Amino acid sequence: MQFLMLLLITACTSGENPAADGNPESEGTKKTAILLINHGSRSNEWKRQLLELERRVSSRVAAIEGIDTLSTAFMEHAEPSIAASLRNLDRKGYTDIIVIPVFLSVGTHVFDDIPTIIGQKQNPTTIEQMKLDGIEHYIPLARTHLSRPLEFSELIGKNVLRRAQALSANPSEEGLVLVGYGSSGFKENWEHLFRNTGKQVCKRGGFGGYTTAWCGHVAHYSPDSTASAIRRILKKHERAIVIPLLVSFSEKFQIGIIGEGVNAVDDNEKRVRYKPDSILPDGELEAWIVKMAKTHAAAIRTGKTLQ
Repeated sequence: MQFLMLLLITACTSGENPAADGNPESEGTKKTAILLINHGSRSNEWKRQLLELERRVSSRVAAIEGIDTLSTAFMEHAEPSIAASLRNLDRKGYTDIIVIPVFLSVGTHVFDDIPTIIGQKQNPTTIEQMKLDGIEHYIPLARTHLSRPLEFSELIGKNVLRRAQALSANPSEEGLVLVGYGSSGFKENWEHLFRNTGKQVCKRGGFGGYTTAWCGHVAHYSPDSTASAIRRILKKHERAIVIPLLVSFSEKFQIGIIGEGVNAVDDNEKRVRYKPDSILPDGELEAWIVKMAKTHAAAIRTGKTLQ
């Protein structure tokens, strides 16, 4: 039910903000901004990769008819915040803001937090929790249009296949360990994504099998899930290929949690292959952002409501 509600509310939907009625357009002139949103992290490398993503797509987005600017905002642990970015765009007179969440999949942030922060939902419980977490809630004068998350594209499977093949010596003797970070309330949705990804990569890459592990939320920030998953693979396969399904890089997760899980496995130097990397950088992710920007920009220009 939560997944169906997400599709109705956020998946490729143009959400009209009731507060936008207070922002009259001068003779119908529209001024549209793209705002890339990600979770945020205290890691400087995490932030660097997301800002580099913005830089790499900026010229292509600028070439889209109707788009005036592109910027990045962080949900927490980094600046600028989503609220500060929306407030800045209001001050500059933007009439429409296309919000593209650079999140892997369905979760509390995409389903509830972000729509609440940008004023598309009014959930008192979420608003109160965000106050406790130090996350500001701001309803912009501009209309907001919320894009879908990365799960709905095909790039995840291609990304994992590329990274797994780079570590592989003999795929038929190897099994994959896909390590994620997901909201416990959306565990079924995450498992669905991981199953599809694992099956796709095994089929295309010839790997012997796959399993999943969690480094956050579902696993409560523990290396134990990664270590257990590696041991499951090594019972059936000669080697384990460990792939983090995290959008960007954080020392806490790729090195501290996943890395500790790898090191906890006996004979890991010979039987486990792991590179502490992330989905970024990825050319297809860049192309996906440009595609989402074009789709929403065209809808704004023509007054079309995306379904």
